[in-house]
Amino acid sequence: MADADIAPRIRADLEASEKAMSIELLNVDCMEYMQAQPNNAFDLAIVDPPYGIGESGKKNASRCRLIAAKDYKPFYGDDLEPPPVEYFRELQRVRKNQIVWGANHFIDRIAQGSPCWVVWDKDNGAADFADCELAWTSFKTAVRLFRFRWAGMLQGDMKNKELRIHPTQKPVKLYEWLFTTYAKKGQRILDTHLGSGSSAIAAHYVGCDFVGCEIDPHYFQASKARIENETRQRDMLCHG
Repeated sequence: MADADIAPRIRADLEASEKAMSIELLNVDCMEYMQAQPNNAFDLAIVDPPYGIGESGKKNASRCRLIAAKDYKPFYGDDLEPPPVEYFRELQRVRKNQIVWGANHFIDRIAQGSPCWVVWDKDNGAADFADCELAWTSFKTAVRLFRFRWAGMLQGDMKNKELRIHPTQKPVKLYEWLFTTYAKKGQRILDTHLGSGSSAIAAHYVGCDFVGCEIDPHYFQASKARIENETRQRDMLCHG
């Protein structure tokens, strides 16, 4: 399928401090999109697919709200089956490096070891959620730890508290740290499971080109609105 055939698609050209960068948001099946891309089209793929752990997300649902509460649609990702082996083969084909959240639950589908896992310590105290989340990477460096509180109403940066719109949402600060650590300004990033849009917001902040795919129309629109709102507010503060 040719890239021009993908629809609907939203493209926002956002102005970075030193260069024009592109944040491209696509309401598409990520497999169809990747199959239309050449080898090594992206410098880095950073993805957060379903973990397949049997968690419906209902515990997180009360923490999520959209601007209009009546528009909230439960979409519980981690009780879904993780992507098949074919997905990871395509992901490895279209990127030079990759970071895959939750890979400890489906490492057999990636079928590659790594010395460099990322550990996100959620600093969630005595909560019944996992203390940490793990991401497999294709990098050859050592294991790295990022600590950022993400426990219900408590967040690591309470002065800039994030709106929670998705049951499996990750903080923008986490993605900012990942891009700063594992990418360079101006590189091209792919996220096949956009979800809440945190990765796109972080890419805008650090100055990376970015493509995000989201197959669910509801969350595509919700993440698009969040991305536009948060990046616009940040830019106004920076340039005001």
